[in-house]
Amino acid sequence: MSTAQNPNEGRNAFPFERRNYFFFLLGLGLLCVGYLLMSGGGVEDPNDFSDAIFSARRITLAPLTVMAGYGVIFYSILKRFNTEGAAS
Repeated sequence: MSTAQNPNEGRNAFPFERRNYFFFLLGLGLLCVGYLLMSGGGVEDPNDFSDAIFSARRITLAPLTVMAGYGVIFYSILKRFNTEGAAS
């Protein structure tokens, strides 16, 4: 048997920390809110037309919220928090 130490010894067994999961869940929440803001505005009769689909909420606010959600998720995956010296 080799006496060489495992290079991963002493490191956290999980790739992410609690803060990463917090930001990930926050991003998922933003995605849900954005897609809920985007929904609606339809009509029952396909021959009718509704201008409700062109509201500022559906055209501007909802896509920005969805993009922010994806940005927070991207951040949560790539961010590595320094835990050396932290009491946990």
